[in-house]
Amino acid sequence: MSTERLPSWRPGAARDAILGHLDGIGEVPVDERVAYLDNDGTMWCERPGYVQYDFFVDVLRRRAAEDPSLARRPELAAVLDDDAARIGELGLAKIAGALAALCDGLTPAEFASMVDDFVERYRHPVFGVGLASLVYRPMLELIEELRAHDFTVGIVTGGGTEFVRRISSRLYGVAPELVVGTMIGYEFGRDDRDRPVLRRTVSSMGAANEGPAKISHIQSQTGRAPIVAAGNSGGDREMLEWARSSAHGGLAILIDHDDAEREFAYRSMAATFEEAEPITAVAERLGWTTVSMADDWDQVFPSRS
Repeated sequence: MSTERLPSWRPGAARDAILGHLDGIGEVPVDERVAYLDNDGTMWCERPGYVQYDFFVDVLRRRAAEDPSLARRPELAAVLDDDAARIGELGLAKIAGALAALCDGLTPAEFASMVDDFVERYRHPVFGVGLASLVYRPMLELIEELRAHDFTVGIVTGGGTEFVRRISSRLYGVAPELVVGTMIGYEFGRDDRDRPVLRRTVSSMGAANEGPAKISHIQSQTGRAPIVAAGNSGGDREMLEWARSSAHGGLAILIDHDDAEREFAYRSMAATFEEAEPITAVAERLGWTTVSMADDWDQVFPSRS
Protein backbone atom coordinates (compact mmCIF):
# COMPACT_ATOMS: atom_id res chain seq x y z
CA MET A 1 0.00 0.00 0.00
CA SER A 2 1.51 3.30 -1.07
CA THR A 3 2.11 5.77 1.75
CA GLU A 4 1.27 8.57 -0.68
CA ARG A 5 -2.39 7.61 -0.64
CA LEU A 6 -4.40 9.29 2.11
CA PRO A 7 -1.15 10.56 3.70
CA SER A 8 -2.87 12.23 6.66
CA TRP A 9 -4.64 8.98 7.57
CA ARG A 10 -2.92 6.70 10.06
CA PRO A 11 -2.56 3.01 9.18
CA GLY A 12 -5.50 1.10 10.56
CA ALA A 13 -8.87 -0.49 9.91
CA ALA A 14 -10.59 2.67 8.64
CA ARG A 15 -7.89 3.56 6.11
CA ASP A 16 -7.65 -0.06 4.98
CA ALA A 17 -11.42 -0.33 4.56
CA ILE A 18 -11.60 2.81 2.42
CA LEU A 19 -8.69 1.96 0.16
CA GLY A 20 -9.69 -1.68 -0.06
CA HIS A 21 -13.20 -0.76 -1.12
CA LEU A 22 -12.05 1.75 -3.73
CA ASP A 23 -9.52 -0.67 -5.15
CA GLY A 24 -12.26 -3.25 -5.58
CA ILE A 25 -14.69 -1.27 -7.74
CA GLY A 26 -13.06 -1.96 -11.08
CA GLU A 27 -16.25 -3.51 -12.52
CA VAL A 28 -18.48 -0.57 -11.53
CA PRO A 29 -19.30 1.64 -14.55
CA VAL A 30 -17.66 5.04 -14.25
CA ASP A 31 -20.97 6.90 -14.55
CA GLU A 32 -22.19 5.04 -11.45
CA ARG A 33 -19.18 5.96 -9.34
CA VAL A 34 -20.79 8.70 -7.28
CA ALA A 35 -19.89 9.86 -3.77
CA TYR A 36 -21.67 12.38 -1.56
CA LEU A 37 -19.97 13.91 1.45
CA ASP A 38 -21.83 15.79 4.15
CA ASN A 39 -20.42 19.26 4.81
CA ASP A 40 -20.80 20.43 8.44
CA GLY A 41 -18.78 18.18 10.73
CA THR A 42 -17.67 15.96 7.85
CA MET A 43 -15.77 18.31 5.56
CA TRP A 44 -15.16 21.19 7.96
CA CYS A 45 -15.41 22.08 11.63
CA GLU A 46 -18.98 22.66 12.88
CA ARG A 47 -18.19 23.65 16.47
CA PRO A 48 -18.79 25.77 18.48
CA GLY A 49 -21.42 26.75 15.89
CA TYR A 50 -22.36 26.22 12.26
CA VAL A 51 -20.51 28.52 9.87
CA GLN A 52 -23.64 29.27 7.90
CA TYR A 53 -25.49 30.18 11.08
CA ASP A 54 -22.66 32.60 11.86
CA PHE A 55 -23.14 34.09 8.39
CA PHE A 56 -26.81 34.80 8.97
CA VAL A 57 -26.13 36.16 12.47
CA ASP A 58 -23.64 38.52 10.85
CA VAL A 59 -26.32 39.59 8.36
CA LEU A 60 -28.82 40.06 11.20
CA ARG A 61 -26.53 42.22 13.31
CA ARG A 62 -25.79 44.47 10.35
CA ARG A 63 -29.46 44.77 9.43
CA ALA A 64 -30.54 45.36 13.05
CA ALA A 65 -28.08 48.22 13.33
CA GLU A 66 -29.95 49.86 10.45
CA ASP A 67 -33.44 48.74 11.46
CA PRO A 68 -33.83 48.27 15.26
CA SER A 69 -37.38 46.95 14.77
CA LEU A 70 -35.88 43.60 13.74
CA ALA A 71 -34.81 43.07 17.35
CA ARG A 72 -38.47 43.02 18.39
CA ARG A 73 -39.24 39.89 16.37
CA PRO A 74 -39.09 36.90 18.79
CA GLU A 75 -36.98 34.65 16.53
CA LEU A 76 -34.47 37.35 15.73
CA ALA A 77 -34.38 38.68 19.29
CA ALA A 78 -33.43 35.20 20.53
CA VAL A 79 -30.55 35.10 18.06
CA LEU A 80 -29.35 38.61 18.87
CA ASP A 81 -29.44 37.80 22.58
CA ASP A 82 -27.72 34.45 21.97
CA ASP A 83 -30.50 32.90 24.07
CA ALA A 84 -29.95 29.17 23.57
CA ALA A 85 -32.98 28.22 25.65
CA ARG A 86 -35.30 30.48 23.69
CA ILE A 87 -33.83 29.31 20.38
CA GLY A 88 -34.48 25.73 21.47
CA GLU A 89 -38.09 26.55 22.36
CA LEU A 90 -38.73 28.23 19.02
CA GLY A 91 -37.03 25.44 17.07
CA LEU A 92 -34.20 25.56 14.56
CA ALA A 93 -36.55 25.43 11.57
CA LYS A 94 -38.36 28.59 12.67
CA ILE A 95 -35.10 30.36 13.48
CA ALA A 96 -33.56 29.33 10.16
CA GLY A 97 -36.57 30.58 8.23
CA ALA A 98 -36.48 33.95 9.97
CA LEU A 99 -32.76 34.36 9.31
CA ALA A 100 -33.02 33.26 5.69
CA ALA A 101 -35.82 35.78 5.15
CA LEU A 102 -33.32 38.57 5.87
CA CYS A 103 -31.98 37.95 2.37
CA ASP A 104 -35.37 38.01 0.65
CA GLY A 105 -35.31 40.13 -2.48
CA LEU A 106 -31.61 39.71 -3.16
CA THR A 107 -30.47 38.60 -6.60
CA PRO A 108 -28.16 35.57 -6.79
CA ALA A 109 -25.23 37.91 -7.52
CA GLU A 110 -26.02 40.10 -4.51
CA PHE A 111 -26.24 37.11 -2.19
CA ALA A 112 -22.98 35.71 -3.60
CA SER A 113 -21.28 39.03 -2.89
CA MET A 114 -22.47 38.89 0.72
CA VAL A 115 -21.09 35.38 1.11
CA ASP A 116 -17.74 36.45 -0.36
CA ASP A 117 -17.56 39.39 2.05
CA PHE A 118 -18.34 37.17 5.04
CA VAL A 119 -15.81 34.52 4.04
CA GLU A 120 -13.13 37.18 3.70
CA ARG A 121 -13.83 38.50 7.21
CA TYR A 122 -14.66 35.26 9.02
CA ARG A 123 -12.38 33.92 11.73
CA HIS A 124 -13.17 30.87 13.84
CA PRO A 125 -14.00 31.94 17.43
CA VAL A 126 -11.69 29.31 18.97
CA PHE A 127 -8.95 28.71 16.41
CA GLY A 128 -8.82 32.23 14.99
CA VAL A 129 -8.46 31.05 11.38
CA GLY A 130 -10.46 31.46 8.18
CA LEU A 131 -12.66 28.88 6.46
CA ALA A 132 -9.96 27.30 4.34
CA SER A 133 -8.06 26.38 7.51
CA LEU A 134 -11.13 24.69 9.01
CA VAL A 135 -11.46 22.08 6.27
CA TYR A 136 -10.33 18.61 7.32
CA ARG A 137 -7.17 17.70 5.45
CA PRO A 138 -7.91 13.94 5.49
CA MET A 139 -11.26 14.57 3.79
CA LEU A 140 -9.63 16.61 1.04
CA GLU A 141 -7.32 13.64 0.52
CA LEU A 142 -10.34 11.34 0.39
CA ILE A 143 -11.81 13.49 -2.38
CA GLU A 144 -8.52 13.19 -4.28
CA GLU A 145 -8.56 9.42 -3.84
CA LEU A 146 -12.16 9.18 -5.00
CA ARG A 147 -11.38 11.20 -8.10
CA ALA A 148 -8.36 8.99 -8.77
CA HIS A 149 -10.94 6.20 -9.03
CA ASP A 150 -13.07 8.24 -11.45
CA PHE A 151 -15.72 9.24 -8.92
CA THR A 152 -18.05 12.18 -9.28
CA VAL A 153 -17.97 13.84 -5.85
CA GLY A 154 -20.81 15.96 -4.49
CA ILE A 155 -21.29 17.89 -1.25
CA VAL A 156 -24.47 17.58 0.80
CA THR A 157 -25.41 20.16 3.42
CA GLY A 158 -28.20 20.57 5.92
CA GLY A 159 -27.79 24.31 5.44
CA GLY A 160 -28.68 26.50 2.50
CA THR A 161 -27.57 25.24 -0.88
CA GLU A 162 -26.60 28.66 -2.26
CA PHE A 163 -24.13 29.45 0.54
CA VAL A 164 -22.19 26.21 0.07
CA ARG A 165 -22.36 26.46 -3.71
CA ARG A 166 -20.55 29.77 -3.49
CA ILE A 167 -17.57 28.23 -1.67
CA SER A 168 -17.55 24.60 -2.86
CA SER A 169 -15.30 25.15 -5.86
CA ARG A 170 -12.59 27.01 -4.01
CA LEU A 171 -12.59 24.76 -0.93
CA TYR A 172 -13.27 21.32 -2.39
CA GLY A 173 -13.06 21.64 -6.15
CA VAL A 174 -16.76 20.65 -6.28
CA ALA A 175 -18.87 22.39 -8.91
CA PRO A 176 -21.95 24.30 -7.66
CA GLU A 177 -24.36 21.94 -9.42
CA LEU A 178 -23.01 19.07 -7.30
CA VAL A 179 -24.00 20.74 -4.02
CA VAL A 180 -27.28 19.50 -2.52
CA GLY A 181 -28.87 21.29 0.43
CA THR A 182 -31.89 23.12 1.75
CA MET A 183 -33.28 24.99 -1.23
CA ILE A 184 -34.27 28.63 -1.28
CA GLY A 185 -36.89 29.79 -3.76
CA TYR A 186 -36.61 32.47 -6.42
CA GLU A 187 -39.19 34.77 -7.94
CA PHE A 188 -38.94 35.87 -11.54
CA GLY A 189 -39.38 39.53 -12.31
CA ARG A 190 -38.06 42.37 -14.44
CA ASP A 191 -35.88 45.33 -13.59
CA ASP A 192 -36.47 48.95 -14.53
CA ARG A 193 -35.07 48.22 -18.00
CA ASP A 194 -37.43 45.26 -18.50
CA ARG A 195 -34.63 42.71 -18.18
CA PRO A 196 -35.28 39.35 -16.46
CA VAL A 197 -34.20 39.18 -12.83
CA LEU A 198 -34.38 36.53 -10.09
CA ARG A 199 -34.84 37.41 -6.43
CA ARG A 200 -34.61 35.19 -3.36
CA THR A 201 -37.77 34.39 -1.43
CA VAL A 202 -38.06 32.32 1.72
CA SER A 203 -41.77 31.77 1.00
CA SER A 204 -40.83 28.84 -1.26
CA MET A 205 -37.99 27.54 0.88
CA GLY A 206 -37.71 23.76 0.77
CA ALA A 207 -37.69 21.30 3.67
CA ALA A 208 -34.57 21.14 5.83
CA ASN A 209 -32.05 18.86 4.15
CA GLU A 210 -31.65 16.31 6.95
CA GLY A 211 -32.54 12.67 7.37
CA PRO A 212 -34.74 11.16 4.63
CA ALA A 213 -34.87 14.55 2.89
CA LYS A 214 -31.22 14.16 1.93
CA ILE A 215 -32.06 11.15 -0.20
CA SER A 216 -35.02 12.76 -1.93
CA HIS A 217 -33.11 15.98 -2.52
CA ILE A 218 -30.08 14.18 -3.96
CA GLN A 219 -32.36 12.28 -6.32
CA SER A 220 -34.43 15.30 -7.36
CA GLN A 221 -31.48 17.67 -7.70
CA THR A 222 -28.84 15.40 -9.28
CA GLY A 223 -30.56 12.15 -10.28
CA ARG A 224 -27.50 10.10 -9.30
CA ALA A 225 -27.41 7.66 -6.38
CA PRO A 226 -24.21 7.26 -4.35
CA ILE A 227 -22.11 4.15 -3.85
CA VAL A 228 -19.95 6.01 -1.31
CA ALA A 229 -21.19 8.46 1.32
CA ALA A 230 -19.65 10.11 4.35
CA GLY A 231 -21.34 11.87 7.25
CA ASN A 232 -21.07 12.50 10.97
CA SER A 233 -24.54 12.70 12.51
CA GLY A 234 -27.98 11.15 12.63
CA GLY A 235 -28.98 13.64 9.96
CA ASP A 236 -26.79 11.65 7.57
CA ARG A 237 -28.10 8.21 8.49
CA GLU A 238 -30.41 7.63 5.54
CA MET A 239 -27.83 8.89 3.06
CA LEU A 240 -25.23 6.50 4.48
CA GLU A 241 -27.72 3.62 4.45
CA TRP A 242 -28.57 4.44 0.84
CA ALA A 243 -24.94 4.28 -0.24
CA ARG A 244 -24.29 1.09 1.73
CA SER A 245 -27.26 -0.64 0.10
CA SER A 246 -25.96 -0.09 -3.43
CA ALA A 247 -26.18 -3.12 -5.69
CA HIS A 248 -22.46 -2.61 -6.33
CA GLY A 249 -21.68 -2.91 -2.62
CA GLY A 250 -21.51 0.56 -1.16
CA LEU A 251 -19.29 2.23 1.42
CA ALA A 252 -20.66 4.27 4.34
CA ILE A 253 -18.14 6.36 6.29
CA LEU A 254 -18.94 7.92 9.67
CA ILE A 255 -16.66 10.60 11.10
CA ASP A 256 -16.54 10.36 14.91
CA HIS A 257 -15.59 13.58 16.70
CA ASP A 258 -13.56 12.20 19.59
CA ASP A 259 -10.54 14.51 19.54
CA ALA A 260 -10.85 17.22 22.19
CA GLU A 261 -7.18 18.12 21.86
CA ARG A 262 -7.04 18.97 18.16
CA GLU A 263 -10.69 19.73 17.45
CA PHE A 264 -13.73 18.95 19.65
CA ALA A 265 -15.08 15.83 21.30
CA TYR A 266 -18.86 15.44 21.11
CA ARG A 267 -21.69 13.21 20.00
CA SER A 268 -22.86 14.39 16.58
CA MET A 269 -26.63 14.76 16.42
CA ALA A 270 -29.21 15.82 13.88
CA ALA A 271 -30.18 19.48 14.14
CA THR A 272 -33.89 19.25 13.30
CA PHE A 273 -35.12 15.99 14.88
CA GLU A 274 -34.42 13.65 17.79
CA GLU A 275 -32.54 10.41 17.19
CA ALA A 276 -33.65 7.12 18.67
CA GLU A 277 -30.12 5.69 18.64
CA PRO A 278 -26.64 7.25 18.71
CA ILE A 279 -25.23 7.35 15.20
CA THR A 280 -22.05 5.57 16.32
CA ALA A 281 -24.19 2.66 17.54
CA VAL A 282 -26.03 2.63 14.22
CA ALA A 283 -22.71 2.53 12.38
CA GLU A 284 -21.47 -0.43 14.41
CA ARG A 285 -24.72 -2.33 13.99
CA LEU A 286 -24.93 -1.75 10.24
CA GLY A 287 -21.28 -2.39 9.47
CA TRP A 288 -20.24 1.09 8.41
CA THR A 289 -16.65 2.31 8.50
CA THR A 290 -16.27 4.55 11.56
CA VAL A 291 -13.38 7.00 11.44
CA SER A 292 -11.97 8.10 14.79
CA MET A 293 -10.66 11.63 14.40
CA ALA A 294 -8.30 11.02 17.33
CA ASP A 295 -6.96 7.65 16.21
CA ASP A 296 -7.29 7.57 12.42
CA TRP A 297 -6.17 11.06 11.43
CA ASP A 298 -2.52 12.00 11.73
CA GLN A 299 -3.32 15.61 10.84
CA VAL A 300 -6.72 17.25 11.15
CA PHE A 301 -6.46 20.67 9.51
CA PRO A 302 -4.39 21.86 6.53
CA SER A 303 -2.03 24.05 8.54
CA ARG A 304 -2.30 22.62 12.04
CA SER A 305 -1.65 19.16 13.53
